[in-house]
Amino acid sequence: MARNVNFDLSHPLMEAGLESPADEEGVHDSFQQLIAEHTDDGAESSALELQQLQSDLDEESRDNIPLCGPEHEHRRQGASDLECDGGEREMDQIQGEGWSSDTLKILSSMPSRTIGRNRGAIISQYCNKTLKLRRRRQTRPSIRDFSPSSRPSIRSYGMEGDTTDAEVSKRERLVNNLQNLPVSDRVRMLRGMPLSVAEKKEIRNLVMQKEKRILSNKKLSCYSQLKYYIIIAARKSWYSWLSFLHSLEPWQTLLKRVSGRFGTGVLSYFLFLKTLVFFNVFLFLVTGAFLVLPQAVHPPDEATETRSFSGLELLTGAGSFSHTVMYYGYYTNYTLPRRSRGEGRGQNASALSSDSQQFSYNMPLAYFFTIGMAFFITCIILVYSMSKTFGRSFRINKSHSILTMKTFSSWDFKVIKKKSVQIMSENICTQLKELLAELTQKNTKSTFCKRFCRQMVHGVAWTICIASTTGCMAGVYYFSEFIHKDLQQNYRKFEGNPLMKEARLLSLPTVVSLINLLLPALFNLVAWMEIYESPSVFAYVAIGRNLMLKTSMLGVLCFHWLGRVAPEYESIGLTCWESFVGEELYRFLLMDFIFTLLDTLFGELLWRLFSEKVLKRRRKPVFDIARNVLDLIYGQTLAWLGVLFSPLLPAVQILKLFLVFYIKMSSVMMNCQAPRKPYRASQMTTIFITLLCIPSLLGASVCVTYTMWSITPSTSCGPFRGLSTMFKAGKHWMEILEKDNPNLSVLSKAHTYFVENPFFLFVGAGIFLIVIYFHSQVVDGQRKIISLLQDQIQNEGEDKKFLINRLQSVHKQKQDAGKRLKSQDSTC
Repeated sequence: MARNVNFDLSHPLMEAGLESPADEEGVHDSFQQLIAEHTDDGAESSALELQQLQSDLDEESRDNIPLCGPEHEHRRQGASDLECDGGEREMDQIQGEGWSSDTLKILSSMPSRTIGRNRGAIISQYCNKTLKLRRRRQTRPSIRDFSPSSRPSIRSYGMEGDTTDAEVSKRERLVNNLQNLPVSDRVRMLRGMPLSVAEKKEIRNLVMQKEKRILSNKKLSCYSQLKYYIIIAARKSWYSWLSFLHSLEPWQTLLKRVSGRFGTGVLSYFLFLKTLVFFNVFLFLVTGAFLVLPQAVHPPDEATETRSFSGLELLTGAGSFSHTVMYYGYYTNYTLPRRSRGEGRGQNASALSSDSQQFSYNMPLAYFFTIGMAFFITCIILVYSMSKTFGRSFRINKSHSILTMKTFSSWDFKVIKKKSVQIMSENICTQLKELLAELTQKNTKSTFCKRFCRQMVHGVAWTICIASTTGCMAGVYYFSEFIHKDLQQNYRKFEGNPLMKEARLLSLPTVVSLINLLLPALFNLVAWMEIYESPSVFAYVAIGRNLMLKTSMLGVLCFHWLGRVAPEYESIGLTCWESFVGEELYRFLLMDFIFTLLDTLFGELLWRLFSEKVLKRRRKPVFDIARNVLDLIYGQTLAWLGVLFSPLLPAVQILKLFLVFYIKMSSVMMNCQAPRKPYRASQMTTIFITLLCIPSLLGASVCVTYTMWSITPSTSCGPFRGLSTMFKAGKHWMEILEKDNPNLSVLSKAHTYFVENPFFLFVGAGIFLIVIYFHSQVVDGQRKIISLLQDQIQNEGEDKKFLINRLQSVHKQKQDAGKRLKSQDSTC
């Protein structure tokens, strides 16, 4: 026989927080135990009351539905109007399908329909949870140990007074239970309560006040008071230290402001710039500690001609800067410390042999291994960062769930300052716009003619971009060849006027920087003709075209330095080609910074003024993410290329990045506007890190490795003078160690087989690539598992609907069978 379901929240079982039939049986068993204990003790009156309560509970658990409507007269009189209205809406929704009482009983036992009805039910539910947690934490004496008078009275169990008094008593019980819990469990319970922040704060204050009253009544010993004071002081110091470390993170407020006004696309540019700063700081610390500082403490013995500072050195990097720790040529080829001037001249092998008896600082080995380890550690950090960002950005995150989390769970209630609240609200608003834009984006199906025309336009656009890049690359190639031949023919004319020679050397960096400034504008014009519907696709296409331009320029320049200048440096009047290449890289970095300022001035500031004053429009230019990011990658590649030839070049790059950050930040805030179509740049950071790793660092590592393994160093400067290649420094050191101590011949053989043999280098690179491949496969497997779990969640909902419908159909079949039996009995 079908029975009704009790939806009344003021019911004692609902207030007790019962969430399953198993809990209900546990309560009934506990009453049976109490009855048995009372019977054994002879307390007949209490046993009669418990038996009466047991029978009341059994009767009330028979699923009576006190519906809130005029047709149901057995509704409880103590229910409030709010609960009546909520029950009416809920039962109308449930009975709208015409479900039976058995189906309604199952539906009423679901957690989503039994939790969170009103504040009293929530408090009662968590009161029971805290009570259970207390019972687990501490042992409780049996009820036999209490006298009958001290036991809780249940005479008026079924009688309820005012609901407000009941709620106050529940709150008091909850406060008592929370007060007896440890701090960690108490915080966890308060966080898990589905109440407002004000109510949680009120409950926490009540608990704290009660604790203070208890502590004030107790007389603590001096030792306990001192211990509490020390713990509180240590905790406050720890939190202050964490807050201080958090405040040391640079540009926090500025990044939040950019994210709130311009979205995640522009934010990704500044986060990438911040990442480059950290890489250069690491590189500067390594080279400064192991190369610059030892050489600065022990300057070389050779007397060098010093030139007066003219100011042009800031542009050219030459002049008085040439004979300083900034460039390769200043570093010595012997073991430090060494003070004899005459011994400093000579070949590297003799220098190494004469100093082998000293256990000091070998500058050639330090130079070689410092550069090699710096590149290796940077590669490890980049690959790790790339894998982490790849796992975060390419994880399957459906916009519906992210939108829900951002809408209901993104606000930080600890933020109280007006400015911080405004920044956070702008940030959340922009993120919601991006998510909504992603949800509303539709893939419209077009006809074959439209698709064919679109592909033709894309083909023409890419042809224009490739042709223009090829033409610029050929122009830079022939112009660099012209500069090289001009130096070969006229280098004697500039011996009396070196400033003129250095000024002429600025022509090649100026031409390359001008191409890097103008050609991306052509790419943007071509992309405007293509009319991309998605802003993210437009950004990725622009990144690809700018990457093609920067890579081609750097390839031509590396060929110019390593293929022309290094083999024929004496023909152009150079004594140290490594220092010359270092000066060239300094000039390229400086000219790149100058043209970045010009782009900010003319491309953003003057365009905004022209649009406002002349065109009378309020439109502002949109920040070009692709071009600015590729400019950063281009500059970082120059810095990595120049570490071998100029150990202090990372310091110049750090200063440049700091200036670029503040200049671009001010320009974005004043001169730019947010994209017209908001989009969520969830994978841009991963793309930037990948481009920084594979084309940039990999290309710089190949060039530096080729220089160390294949190109002959200068014979009159640097730590590798007199050697056939820079790589021979390690081999010579091993030979000297073996000659001085034959027992160390094993190290020489290990160096020969493991370091000089390229087979092990290829094996190490292969293992590294295999690890990257397996990590990518793991991430791909995680994506598939997440997709399967999301499908499973959807199938769970469908299964619930299916089971409810099947239960309803079975109930209808039973009703039809009963009706047929009744009709047959009546006919008989």
